[in-house]
Amino acid sequence: MSQDHRKPSRYNQQFFRQWGGPGPLFFGLVAVILVLVGLYLAFTKSIPFTSPGYEVQATFRNAVNIAIKSPVRISGVNVGKVTEMEQKGDNTVVTFTVEDEGRPIREDASAQIRPRLFLEGNWFVDLDPGTPDAKEMPDNGMIPVSNTATSVQVGDLLRTLQTPERANIQRLLESLGTGLNSEPTAEQDLTFEPFVQGLSGGEALNLAYREGEVAARGTAIVSAATLGTETNDLGNLLRGLSRVTGAVNERGDDIKGFVTNFATFTGALAAESENLGLTIQRLGPTLVVARRALTSLNASLPALRGFAIASRPGLNELPRTIRVTRPFLRQLQQLLTEPELAGLAKIIQRTTPAAARSAAETLELLPQLRLFGLCIADTISPTGDQVISDGAFSNGQKASREFFYAAVSATGSTNGLDGNGSFARIQGGGGPVTVKMPDDENAGDPTSDTLYGRLQSAPLGTSPLAPGTPPIVSDQPCYQQDQPDLNGPMAGPGAPSPVAYP
Repeated sequence: MSQDHRKPSRYNQQFFRQWGGPGPLFFGLVAVILVLVGLYLAFTKSIPFTSPGYEVQATFRNAVNIAIKSPVRISGVNVGKVTEMEQKGDNTVVTFTVEDEGRPIREDASAQIRPRLFLEGNWFVDLDPGTPDAKEMPDNGMIPVSNTATSVQVGDLLRTLQTPERANIQRLLESLGTGLNSEPTAEQDLTFEPFVQGLSGGEALNLAYREGEVAARGTAIVSAATLGTETNDLGNLLRGLSRVTGAVNERGDDIKGFVTNFATFTGALAAESENLGLTIQRLGPTLVVARRALTSLNASLPALRGFAIASRPGLNELPRTIRVTRPFLRQLQQLLTEPELAGLAKIIQRTTPAAARSAAETLELLPQLRLFGLCIADTISPTGDQVISDGAFSNGQKASREFFYAAVSATGSTNGLDGNGSFARIQGGGGPVTVKMPDDENAGDPTSDTLYGRLQSAPLGTSPLAPGTPPIVSDQPCYQQDQPDLNGPMAGPGAPSPVAYP
């Protein structure tokens, strides 16, 4: 065994002597390969043949400020980076990754390109993951252009504010300062509340702002409460109100009879109010006289002696009973005095005619309530249950629910307001497009009956159609009117005004 073990060692030594081992060329190739791999990893910062992870795409109208590897943030926390940008027509599709701590991203998510510095430079994608009720967006899902925005740049703002616009702003600020600092006249003070009389406009606004926080908080709470605590709370409320008004409509004759009988009863009390007051007033003396009369009657009727003897055990307990009931009798005596029941009768005498008139007027109110309930059940409620079809801008919710969503959004609109944000859009004057519109004040004068101007883009029109009032039959009640169609011809866009020229 020792000889077999020595033989491979001797053969290996002979083999390496013949090959000579790795030379300088081998080590040079290894060094070049390592350098190339290091440079590739340094510039790409990614490992080849590996997946970048969960990615989301967003379409922006203007993404010139964003670059590859720009950060993606949710509430100020980095959750990913931009990996790809692709131009598609006038829009740009930006692809970015989202790490696990930033997920889930919902289908109603929104994105905005914002600067990290106060003025310019170092832009990032500010991502809003959406609402919990929406479904989670799949990998490589798309955020539509309607849910994206780009912050206004200082250069765009300065290019918009040219010399005429700056002069107009100066005049506006001067007029605003004059209005806020001027004190009201004596005649104007007569139309103001006492606590702001004699104060300038700025001082009055300061008083209003002191209560603005409380008012805004209360308004937000009330607006949120109108949504309810469970799904379809508003619809259930409308359906319940419809059932109540329907029941009132079915039992209208019974309610009318009840009100009529109540009016007759109160009218009888009003007619005999003086006699009723005198009766209650004289009830106390009558009880005193009746007590003395019964005592005399007991003494004058011998036949009652046997009854009195039989009643002796009960009579023995009577003094104790009287002692117990004496506090009650004293209170009853006070109740029968002039300031008590007589005063109550006088109050009833004064209020009974007004109650009778109120009952009579209620008879006129009930038919109106019936018509109001039918209007809600047959016209308003079905109209509110319609879903407005608006293409990519539709959220699939009922029109009644969208109305309350708008109220809630209005309370928080100032949180994300900017010149190019999702809540307010202002198009200033000046631009390559010439527009015109009729001047109603100079109608008939061919030299000045048309106004001309220039805008950045041509007006698109109004939606819904303006004026878009559905046909109303004036001699028919609300519940017999045709139900409005929120997706009908009146919902389409109207003609733009002003229009592009030529």
